[in-house]
Amino acid sequence: MGRHVGDVTFAAEDFSRFRSRLRQCLETLPRVVGHGGFGVLPAMVGAELELSLVDASGRPAPVNTAVRAALDDERIALEVARSNVEVNLTPVTLAGRPFTALAGEAESMLARITAVSLPRYGARAVPIGTLPTLRAADLTAGALTPQPRFHALEEAWARRRTAPFPVRVGDGAQGVVAAESVAVQGAACSWQVHLTVPPDRFCRTFNAAQVASGPALAAAGNSPLPFGCRAWQEARIPLYEHGFGDRQGTGRQRASRPRVGFGHAWLRGGPLAAFEDAVRNYDVLLPAPRSADSRPGEPYPALEELRLHLSTLWPWNRPVYDPAGNLRIEFRALPSGPTPLDMAANTAFLIGLTYWLAAEERDVAQCLPFAHARANFYRAARNGLDCALWWPPCPGETVTREHQAASLVRRLLPQARAGLRLAGVAADEADGFLHLLQCRVASGRTGAWWQRRAHESLGDRTGQAAGLRELGELTERYARLAEHRAPVHTWNLPSDVRRRP
Repeated sequence: MGRHVGDVTFAAEDFSRFRSRLRQCLETLPRVVGHGGFGVLPAMVGAELELSLVDASGRPAPVNTAVRAALDDERIALEVARSNVEVNLTPVTLAGRPFTALAGEAESMLARITAVSLPRYGARAVPIGTLPTLRAADLTAGALTPQPRFHALEEAWARRRTAPFPVRVGDGAQGVVAAESVAVQGAACSWQVHLTVPPDRFCRTFNAAQVASGPALAAAGNSPLPFGCRAWQEARIPLYEHGFGDRQGTGRQRASRPRVGFGHAWLRGGPLAAFEDAVRNYDVLLPAPRSADSRPGEPYPALEELRLHLSTLWPWNRPVYDPAGNLRIEFRALPSGPTPLDMAANTAFLIGLTYWLAAEERDVAQCLPFAHARANFYRAARNGLDCALWWPPCPGETVTREHQAASLVRRLLPQARAGLRLAGVAADEADGFLHLLQCRVASGRTGAWWQRRAHESLGDRTGQAAGLRELGELTERYARLAEHRAPVHTWNLPSDVRRRP
């Protein structure tokens, strides 16, 4: 979704022209989406995998530009911080064996990146939500990747808030870190899933995605040690919201809505409402000049201004317009890692549950208050499988009530399987990946659980709290385990290894 921009600084007239073109995009969009051939495609799924590059001590390695140049692979993109890269996986048809394909490509790309970067630059690629060895000093303006878009974002934020600014990663005073640059995004690596959705099903599918995100995130936690501090199981969520979710704007209404978050209400009125909300309620950050209205091979208008504007909003579920002829939902809440198999299992559960919730013209907005769905998301980020989640009435029930997350996820697995089968996913494909998730939930051994327990174990070894050296050892152990095919619920802890005869 990151759109390239040329200029770093912009004049007042740039903003004025850009807003005018955004309004033109909104006027064009209904005609495009209403075209008879738009969105008439088999459902497709893709993913963006954000990675950290770490050195032999488990510390961030700021070598992304060199690694990308050495690999010369168009699937690899630079991220905001110099120690991060993004892998754009090849979209595949949702039917058949899509999760096997995504996991296989992710695995091969991870191996390829490390095979090149380790001997040349001493850095290996690690799929992890938040790197435990990061320090605030690693994410200053000097850590920005030298690309115009990132420096333009830096300047845009400098106009909107003073530095340093507080970033919350956990509870209490110890859960606040002082940051000074948008490079803080380097502490939040995600596994972002894209799903194409026909216009006539977009509204209810988007609402279903919002509801499904809570239990999916509860089972997927992998970011519990930001800056070496014990925090939320998915501390990446508050970190990103505070790092990129400023509330400043040009009007009273705009100032009330952060640019990162779960949202403020159910989507109503079809897909156009989502894009109208993005334009009318959020001010412009990057008013880049107009490019071509269309590109060779793309049958629909590029609507570049709309796409660039959307790329400067970061809701956890984001609408996407593609001039290739489709609308997509970008699921942004899942963390990077621990392994390709784990990420594929998370994806299978999230998409399957979303499909099931939106089946038979159901709209979850009719049976669950939005405030409950929103509460679910942040409870899941904070406490993972130990939290309580609201859920619509199950068969035989008449009221919405709370369920323990691990128990609820187990109850939802058959529904996720039914959703995958509705999408045309092969039965053994659905069963295999959902069984992997079931084993993780039954054991409680998520990536967040493993990191916390490893942190405690390494600290116990020294008789004091784990320091940077122990966090580096934790990260190095994690990285090596992530390079093998075994899913996280089978990983040994450092204490387990020491007890072996």
